[in-house]
Amino acid sequence: MLQRTYYWASPAGRQGYVDRKRLAWTLSVLFPLLPILALGLHRHFGSEAWLFLPLAVVYVLVPLLDALLGEDASNPPEEVVAELEADAYYRVLLWLTVPLYLVGLAVTTSYAVSTSLSWIGWVGLAYSAGLVGGLAVNTGHELGHKRNRVDQWFARLALAVPAYGHFSVEHNFGHHRYVATAEDSASARFGESIYRFARREIPGGLRRAVAIERSRQNRRGRGFWTIHNEIVQSWAVTLLLQGLLVVWLGWEALLFVLIHNAVAWWQLTSANYVEHYGLKRMQRADGRHESCRPHHSWNSNHVVSNLLLFHLERHSDHHAHPQRRYQSLRDFPDLPRLPSGYFGMFVLAYLPPLWFRVMNPRTLNLPHVGGDPNRLNLDPKINPPLPSDAAADSSV
Repeated sequence: MLQRTYYWASPAGRQGYVDRKRLAWTLSVLFPLLPILALGLHRHFGSEAWLFLPLAVVYVLVPLLDALLGEDASNPPEEVVAELEADAYYRVLLWLTVPLYLVGLAVTTSYAVSTSLSWIGWVGLAYSAGLVGGLAVNTGHELGHKRNRVDQWFARLALAVPAYGHFSVEHNFGHHRYVATAEDSASARFGESIYRFARREIPGGLRRAVAIERSRQNRRGRGFWTIHNEIVQSWAVTLLLQGLLVVWLGWEALLFVLIHNAVAWWQLTSANYVEHYGLKRMQRADGRHESCRPHHSWNSNHVVSNLLLFHLERHSDHHAHPQRRYQSLRDFPDLPRLPSGYFGMFVLAYLPPLWFRVMNPRTLNLPHVGGDPNRLNLDPKINPPLPSDAAADSSV
């Protein structure tokens, strides 16, 4: 495990923190350009295999680099967090990422329609575009937690790219309230495969977001369909953006953006699945759930995937302190730890028997679980609860 804590001597003589990953955070900004790089390589070399480059990077190269470079568990000292969060550089990086997602969708859609591709190459390009477009939700996630108006509008623009405009409302007012409980559609249950989770999580998140926003607007004397509705605002941008692509490029573009959107939604589902798998907030004597603590999220400090995801994998600190910005998220000792970064865990999740074999014993043996299945967010299909030695054989 890599340990990195750096200081510098200021002109005033005090010690200040230096984020040695400061320039490396630009990887998160450049990542949306990966499909465009694939297009350039395809045009230059002619092989449609280049259109699958984003899949190879996300599902193969990044997990390998995470394994080779290890983890970085260093934290910014608490006394410099306020100064670090006030540094506009980190916020500007987020803002710069948003238009690149817009450009990426427009360029890849245009290329698919105007270039003679086999159906395999065409679908591969659509999947690659959606794979990276799904990261727009991650950018919207980081910005959507912030309270200033500029960040909020950039969040809605980012979420408009994959047509996931309901995310901020659902995530901020639904998921964060009910995380790691049976009531949360975005918290995966122990023994639940990602495919059954998706059938519950995707429609559940949309229904909850609409219900929350409808209630918010009703309290202000307005109906759901109002320009003041944050979800409607983002949906309107989606309609404008993707509608213009269809008008400009024809109906083939509609099929392309639909595949793009579906893959992007799947990427969010993949992240939601690994972030809280099996973890449970216990009920107190009054029937209410205990407060969300760092051990209610799975954490990862793997260097490369964190640099590509604006520290999303330090998810424990994010849920404990949702307003904390990505550059100052911290690691904690004795957290539930993933054996790989998110992209490697996605591959594992897509193979449920392997996922259960790796993650079920790890989940049951967490210190705060102590092998007691009653301390897990169990899939109702596991009845009665499995003993520890049988947990690895959960059904798909």
